[in-house]
Amino acid sequence: MRILLAGKTGQLGSELVVALGPLGHVVATGREEMDLANPDSIRRAIRDAKPAIIVNAAGYTTVDKAEAEPDLAMQVNGVAPGILAEEAKHVGAALIHYSTDYVFDGERKELYTEEDAPNPVNVYGKTKLAGERAIESAGGVYIILRTSWIYSSGGPNFVLAILRLAREKKELGVVNDQTGSPTRARRLAEASADLLRCGEAIREQSGIYHLSAMGHTSRYEFARAIIGAMRELTGSSDGWATIKPITSDQYPLPARRPPHPVTDKTKIKQVFGIEMPRWEDQLRAFLAELQEMENRK
Repeated sequence: MRILLAGKTGQLGSELVVALGPLGHVVATGREEMDLANPDSIRRAIRDAKPAIIVNAAGYTTVDKAEAEPDLAMQVNGVAPGILAEEAKHVGAALIHYSTDYVFDGERKELYTEEDAPNPVNVYGKTKLAGERAIESAGGVYIILRTSWIYSSGGPNFVLAILRLAREKKELGVVNDQTGSPTRARRLAEASADLLRCGEAIREQSGIYHLSAMGHTSRYEFARAIIGAMRELTGSSDGWATIKPITSDQYPLPARRPPHPVTDKTKIKQVFGIEMPRWEDQLRAFLAELQEMENRK
């Protein structure tokens, strides 16, 4: 099986390079090989590769910067996925595309299902929703995976920021009114590989699926869990900041965040038998690995 991967250097993309390797020949591309801001670059890369599967882990992911660069964000997140889907249909490939729970406004306390109407509250969410709709309109074979709060050791993310700031400050305020499902990029990549192993079922079950860690938490409780785990792993309670809860109003950012865009992951389990571990278990394994790498230095 020939797999064309977009976004090979990103947090998720770099993990997908490894996870998808056993499934076939992976043609991993970055911006130089396939620039999502350039439609001709997209078409050329796909027609040259002639893949059976296209996995799009690339995108404009800087939520706050998107507010100042809406056109570029829309080109990469909204327009490019449609071109990918059109070209996938042209070469007979299935498209796997990653979206976000930020397509929801997060104003309800219940879990969002795939049938609930999106209502994004920031530019990033609006561009990702546009990408979903462009893929659907192309009429090919596709799986859209909405995920949440991705982190890894290879890129800027909430976990690495908390680990750094908690060593630099004595007290750290973290918002307590934003909720999500923290998802380790490696586990998401492994779940994606499991999805591809479903073979023809993908072509028979095109659609949108929610795929992120089981369970959910606030950013404040997530930060507390990070520091609590590191205190145990290092065997030391000294030198870590005290985490205090604050509101989003006390920590204003250019882009508004949905307060509770937490998704129901029942559909992907029922259709493909895929379920990710709870966020706490993913976090613990990730931090243990980080600490083991630190101990080897």
